[in-house]
Amino acid sequence: MRNIIYIATSLDGYIADANNLLDWLFSVPNPEQDDMGFSAFMQRIDAVVMGRNTFETVCNFDGEWPYNKPVFVLSNSMKAIPEKLIGKAIHLVRGDITGVIDSIHRAGFHILYIDGGSAAKQCLVEDLIDEMIITTVPILLGGGTPLFGHVKEPLQFIHIKSERYFDYMVKNTWYRQRK
Repeated sequence: MRNIIYIATSLDGYIADANNLLDWLFSVPNPEQDDMGFSAFMQRIDAVVMGRNTFETVCNFDGEWPYNKPVFVLSNSMKAIPEKLIGKAIHLVRGDITGVIDSIHRAGFHILYIDGGSAAKQCLVEDLIDEMIITTVPILLGGGTPLFGHVKEPLQFIHIKSERYFDYMVKNTWYRQRK
Protein backbone atom coordinates (compact mmCIF):
# COMPACT_ATOMS: atom_id res chain seq x y z
CA MET A 1 0.00 0.00 0.00
CA ARG A 2 1.34 3.40 -0.99
CA ASN A 3 0.28 6.99 -0.43
CA ILE A 4 1.76 9.37 -2.98
CA ILE A 5 1.87 13.15 -3.15
CA TYR A 6 1.98 14.42 -6.75
CA ILE A 7 2.11 18.20 -6.79
CA ALA A 8 3.80 21.29 -8.22
CA THR A 9 5.49 24.05 -6.25
CA SER A 10 7.05 27.39 -7.01
CA LEU A 11 10.80 27.75 -6.53
CA ASP A 12 10.09 29.12 -3.07
CA GLY A 13 7.92 26.15 -2.11
CA TYR A 14 4.36 27.43 -2.55
CA ILE A 15 1.49 25.42 -4.05
CA ALA A 16 -0.83 28.43 -4.42
CA ASP A 17 -0.14 32.16 -4.54
CA ALA A 18 -1.12 34.72 -1.88
CA ASN A 19 -4.64 34.91 -3.40
CA ASN A 20 -4.93 31.10 -3.38
CA LEU A 21 -4.71 31.07 -7.18
CA LEU A 22 -2.91 28.60 -9.45
CA ASP A 23 -2.46 30.73 -12.60
CA TRP A 24 1.31 30.69 -12.15
CA LEU A 25 1.30 26.94 -12.92
CA PHE A 26 0.67 27.85 -16.54
CA SER A 27 3.48 30.42 -16.78
CA VAL A 28 5.81 27.97 -18.51
CA PRO A 29 5.37 27.51 -22.27
CA ASN A 30 3.91 24.11 -23.14
CA PRO A 31 2.87 24.40 -26.80
CA GLU A 32 2.37 20.65 -27.23
CA GLN A 33 0.29 20.37 -24.01
CA ASP A 34 2.61 17.67 -22.66
CA ASP A 35 1.14 16.32 -19.40
CA MET A 36 4.67 15.62 -18.10
CA GLY A 37 3.86 12.09 -17.03
CA PHE A 38 0.57 12.78 -15.24
CA SER A 39 -1.41 10.26 -17.33
CA ALA A 40 1.15 7.55 -16.63
CA PHE A 41 1.00 8.43 -12.93
CA MET A 42 -2.80 8.19 -12.93
CA GLN A 43 -2.51 4.68 -14.43
CA ARG A 44 -0.50 3.64 -11.33
CA ILE A 45 -3.03 4.71 -8.72
CA ASP A 46 -6.26 3.18 -7.47
CA ALA A 47 -7.93 6.30 -6.03
CA VAL A 48 -7.50 9.99 -5.24
CA VAL A 49 -7.75 11.54 -1.77
CA MET A 50 -8.17 15.32 -1.63
CA GLY A 51 -9.32 18.00 0.74
CA ARG A 52 -12.43 20.10 0.26
CA ASN A 53 -10.52 23.18 -0.96
CA THR A 54 -8.74 21.20 -3.68
CA PHE A 55 -12.03 19.53 -4.62
CA GLU A 56 -13.72 22.93 -4.99
CA THR A 57 -10.79 24.21 -7.07
CA VAL A 58 -10.99 21.19 -9.41
CA CYS A 59 -14.78 21.63 -9.67
CA ASN A 60 -14.19 25.16 -10.98
CA PHE A 61 -11.81 24.06 -13.75
CA ASP A 62 -13.13 24.34 -17.30
CA GLY A 63 -14.11 21.09 -18.95
CA GLU A 64 -15.12 17.67 -17.77
CA TRP A 65 -14.35 16.08 -14.42
CA PRO A 66 -10.65 15.18 -14.80
CA TYR A 67 -10.50 11.97 -12.77
CA ASN A 68 -11.42 8.51 -14.00
CA LYS A 69 -10.57 6.95 -10.63
CA PRO A 70 -12.58 7.06 -7.40
CA VAL A 71 -12.10 10.32 -5.50
CA PHE A 72 -12.39 10.58 -1.72
CA VAL A 73 -12.99 14.14 -0.52
CA LEU A 74 -11.92 14.92 3.04
CA SER A 75 -14.47 17.27 4.55
CA ASN A 76 -16.22 17.74 7.85
CA SER A 77 -18.46 20.46 6.42
CA MET A 78 -19.66 19.24 2.99
CA LYS A 79 -23.00 17.47 3.14
CA ALA A 80 -23.33 16.39 -0.49
CA ILE A 81 -21.51 16.16 -3.80
CA PRO A 82 -22.44 18.95 -6.27
CA GLU A 83 -25.32 17.93 -8.50
CA LYS A 84 -23.24 18.20 -11.70
CA LEU A 85 -20.98 15.42 -10.36
CA ILE A 86 -23.67 12.96 -9.28
CA GLY A 87 -22.88 9.60 -10.84
CA LYS A 88 -19.11 10.13 -10.68
CA ALA A 89 -17.14 7.97 -8.24
CA ILE A 90 -16.83 10.73 -5.63
CA HIS A 91 -17.15 9.93 -1.94
CA LEU A 92 -17.25 12.30 1.03
CA VAL A 93 -15.15 11.07 3.96
CA ARG A 94 -14.61 12.53 7.40
CA GLY A 95 -12.58 11.75 10.46
CA ASP A 96 -8.93 11.66 11.38
CA ILE A 97 -6.63 11.22 8.40
CA THR A 98 -5.05 7.99 9.66
CA GLY A 99 -8.44 6.30 10.04
CA VAL A 100 -9.69 7.61 6.70
CA ILE A 101 -6.60 6.43 4.79
CA ASP A 102 -6.71 3.06 6.55
CA SER A 103 -10.39 2.54 5.67
CA ILE A 104 -9.76 3.47 2.01
CA HIS A 105 -6.89 0.96 1.85
CA ARG A 106 -9.05 -1.74 3.50
CA ALA A 107 -11.72 -1.08 0.86
CA GLY A 108 -9.22 -2.33 -1.75
CA PHE A 109 -7.63 0.93 -2.91
CA HIS A 110 -3.93 0.24 -2.37
CA ILE A 111 -2.16 3.07 -4.18
CA LEU A 112 -3.55 6.50 -3.27
CA TYR A 113 -2.85 9.85 -4.89
CA ILE A 114 -2.89 12.43 -2.11
CA ASP A 115 -3.95 15.58 -3.95
CA GLY A 116 -3.75 19.10 -2.54
CA GLY A 117 -1.97 20.93 0.24
CA SER A 118 -4.27 20.21 3.15
CA ALA A 119 -4.44 16.47 2.53
CA ALA A 120 -0.68 16.33 1.92
CA LYS A 121 0.11 18.20 5.13
CA GLN A 122 -2.24 16.01 7.19
CA CYS A 123 -0.67 12.86 5.78
CA LEU A 124 2.87 14.14 6.35
CA VAL A 125 2.12 15.04 9.98
CA GLU A 126 0.97 11.45 10.55
CA ASP A 127 3.87 9.99 8.51
CA LEU A 128 1.54 8.37 5.97
CA ILE A 129 3.40 9.39 2.80
CA ASP A 130 5.50 6.78 0.99
CA GLU A 131 6.40 8.75 -2.13
CA MET A 132 6.49 12.38 -3.21
CA ILE A 133 6.58 13.55 -6.82
CA ILE A 134 7.18 17.28 -6.78
CA THR A 135 7.49 19.40 -9.92
CA THR A 136 9.22 22.72 -9.41
CA VAL A 137 7.98 25.59 -11.57
CA PRO A 138 10.60 28.33 -12.08
CA ILE A 139 8.76 31.21 -10.46
CA LEU A 140 9.14 32.95 -7.11
CA LEU A 141 5.76 33.77 -5.60
CA GLY A 142 7.05 35.42 -2.45
CA GLY A 143 4.13 34.10 -0.42
CA GLY A 144 1.08 31.92 -0.52
CA THR A 145 0.27 28.40 0.60
CA PRO A 146 3.39 26.39 1.43
CA LEU A 147 3.50 22.69 0.59
CA PHE A 148 5.11 21.70 3.84
CA GLY A 149 4.12 22.51 7.38
CA HIS A 150 4.78 21.13 10.82
CA VAL A 151 5.76 17.48 11.23
CA LYS A 152 6.05 15.63 14.53
CA GLU A 153 9.61 14.52 13.81
CA PRO A 154 11.98 14.67 10.83
CA LEU A 155 10.91 12.49 7.89
CA GLN A 156 13.77 11.12 5.77
CA PHE A 157 13.28 10.62 2.02
CA ILE A 158 15.57 9.14 -0.65
CA HIS A 159 15.83 10.85 -4.02
CA ILE A 160 14.88 8.39 -6.77
CA LYS A 161 15.00 10.45 -9.96
CA SER A 162 14.77 13.83 -11.63
CA GLU A 163 13.11 14.65 -14.93
CA ARG A 164 13.53 17.91 -16.79
CA TYR A 165 10.73 19.45 -18.85
CA PHE A 166 10.91 22.22 -21.46
CA ASP A 167 14.22 23.56 -20.10
CA TYR A 168 12.14 25.07 -17.27
CA MET A 169 10.70 22.58 -14.83
CA VAL A 170 12.15 19.72 -12.84
CA LYS A 171 10.10 16.82 -11.48
CA ASN A 172 11.74 15.03 -8.55
CA THR A 173 10.62 11.70 -7.12
CA TRP A 174 11.32 10.88 -3.48
CA TYR A 175 10.65 7.66 -1.52
CA ARG A 176 10.15 7.65 2.23
CA GLN A 177 13.06 6.02 4.03
CA ARG A 178 11.76 4.08 7.00
CA LYS A 179 13.84 2.38 9.66
